[in-house]
Amino acid sequence: MSTTVWVLTILGAALILSFDFALAYFNRNRETSLRAAVSWTLFYVSLAVVFGISLSHWATAQARSEFFAGWVTEYSLSFDNLFVFILILARLKVAKEKEELVLLIGIVSSLFLRGIFIAAGSAVVNRWSWIFFFFGAFLIYTAISLIRESEEEEWHEGRLISFIRTKGASTFVVALVAIATTNVLFAFDSIPAIFGLTKNPYIIVTANIFALMGLRQLYFLIGGLMAKLIYLTEGLSLILGFIGLKLVFEAAESQGWHSIIGIHIPKISLQASLAFILGVLATTTVVSLFKSRKAAK
Repeated sequence: MSTTVWVLTILGAALILSFDFALAYFNRNRETSLRAAVSWTLFYVSLAVVFGISLSHWATAQARSEFFAGWVTEYSLSFDNLFVFILILARLKVAKEKEELVLLIGIVSSLFLRGIFIAAGSAVVNRWSWIFFFFGAFLIYTAISLIRESEEEEWHEGRLISFIRTKGASTFVVALVAIATTNVLFAFDSIPAIFGLTKNPYIIVTANIFALMGLRQLYFLIGGLMAKLIYLTEGLSLILGFIGLKLVFEAAESQGWHSIIGIHIPKISLQASLAFILGVLATTTVVSLFKSRKAAK
């Protein structure tokens, strides 16, 4: 992508985030209504869809496919991110009217951290192709760890949070620090995952930006829905495990390996990846809602 495209994209994202920040600040003493949460969530999702479709007109069809695969993956991982946010804000008993501002600052910090990891990841990938073995193994390990998690997930304060509490920090500050530290952990999962779908820095950046836009409003929308998506963790583990295997296969191919112990190494297309991700998310949602409805009866 040209420098002009990069500049326009960053300026556009900064403008939208600034508007969102101003909105959260002016509404900091009011609870977000369900109607407002639905409207803004649909707006940001529509914005991402329009952007993705437009890529085929001024970029390439391949860029469009990579964007949607990356955006859907990052957006699905954001649900898990939001679940932890819900746990943190509930555990710290943050006032409802303060949640909006805490969430927005947390999302901005997440964008900043991911930007650093994307830049570092691109530099490493361009220099050492074997690093995908590490990325793939890390995602597979994360997928296995997710499956092993208990159904009753809890958030525990770390030493940093406990330390700033003893120094008299307000609940607002403690929540910001807690969310910022968890954002670091989520960035370690999300960046290798999207590198398994595209190596285009522009697509990686824009997919992450659009995946994080509107999370503040989505938080208020899915607060009750999260309890019904009981198989979300299993679905995300399948997606991460799949992308991890894809990365390992690509790393082997970059080293000139075409088979391992006589077994041919398959080449997984982007279309197959996107179909698998959408299929898992759709199946997870339907089965979760069916199970929750059955349990309620």
